[in-house]
Amino acid sequence: MRFVGNILWLLFGGFETAIGYFTGSLGLAITIIGLPLAWQTFKLGVLCLWPFGATTRNTPSPTGCLRIVLNIAWLIFGGLGACLSHVLWGVLLFITIIGIPFAKQHFKMAGFALSPFGKDVDLSF
Repeated sequence: MRFVGNILWLLFGGFETAIGYFTGSLGLAITIIGLPLAWQTFKLGVLCLWPFGATTRNTPSPTGCLRIVLNIAWLIFGGLGACLSHVLWGVLLFITIIGIPFAKQHFKMAGFALSPFGKDVDLSF
């Protein structure tokens, strides 16, 4: 079922969303100061490519409280918009009965987009 859900996800907007995240990641990586943010948008793009079966987990971060500062910067410079976009699509898909599994994936991405520093994506095929 995961495979079918991921294929449908890719066909109906997941691929375009992932390309958007990868393009944003490339734009951030061009600037040296944007490299930490670029890595987080890349992880969001990977999550958008294969969301069914993927999990997000907290990682023990050696950076300590720097993670909090980076999450605040992320939130100010685009993370809030990405989170709200996923929440909006999640609510719209949740209204339909058949869209509930896809809405759950958008809510998972919204949680990751809200504070990605200190989190990692685990893909299972």
